[in-house]
Amino acid sequence: MIQSVSVIGAGTMGNGICHVFAQYGHPVQLVDVEASRLEKALATIAKNLERQQAKGIVTEQDRAATLARITTITDLAEGVKEADLVVEAATENTGLKLDIFRQLDQSAPPGCILATNTSSISITKIAAVTSRPQQVVGMHFMNPVPVMKLVEVINGYATSRDTTDTILELSKKIGKVPCEVNDYPGFIANRILMPMINEAICSLQEGVAGVGEIDRIMKLGMAHPMGPLQLADFIGLDVCLSILEVMYTGFKNPKYAPCSLLVNMVAANCLGVKTGEGFYQYTPGNREPEVSTRFRRP
Repeated sequence: MIQSVSVIGAGTMGNGICHVFAQYGHPVQLVDVEASRLEKALATIAKNLERQQAKGIVTEQDRAATLARITTITDLAEGVKEADLVVEAATENTGLKLDIFRQLDQSAPPGCILATNTSSISITKIAAVTSRPQQVVGMHFMNPVPVMKLVEVINGYATSRDTTDTILELSKKIGKVPCEVNDYPGFIANRILMPMINEAICSLQEGVAGVGEIDRIMKLGMAHPMGPLQLADFIGLDVCLSILEVMYTGFKNPKYAPCSLLVNMVAANCLGVKTGEGFYQYTPGNREPEVSTRFRRP
């Protein structure tokens, strides 16, 4: 039975995953090498819980109990030594994730399941650097984690049926809807989503339509809650590029080749919401971002 959970990485995904597990009664160790990121993560979780309380989703007692279940720590070995489950939510970088899983394999208890929140990197490749590949699985949450219901549960080549079933059942217990998939580049969510985003960027680059028009067409015509270009900004253009590169390398198929406009925007550090500019410009307090001046039509 999964009780104690450790989350590696205190960024957007990590703090969201921590929030959900703690909200559903699990003691959580949130681990990050930088104390400042841990402080920021706790502030974000507290703010999101206040928002949930205002909407009647949680009570004041629930909010306080959730925060009380979270412990922050900068030492990875110390943070996972009593974990039943570790969920890695570090930056989408293959080398970094492999290094983390080598450390987790050495420090986590023998029966501990090691999960990764990777959005595209091979579960099989990650599992191969451990001595417990049967206990390594993908647990791909969607952003924002406290709101979005989906969890992609990804089987690596060696993932055991017991491990998968445990994670499927656990996902339901924390209010999520798990969908089981197998280990191919991009899995399902990003294998379908990222080519759509890439095609939207190519259409913009070729002058087929403007930023606003592309997004409105997909929202009004396809009932998408957010257009593909604004969604790319929300995800992070660097993350989109990384996922497309993983799929392009994995499939050796030119249909996954990243659009050169996307490559250039990432090189220029125009990454979307996180840097204040991508296809749109983002200013504090403005709920409706404006199209970036780079893409405004005369």
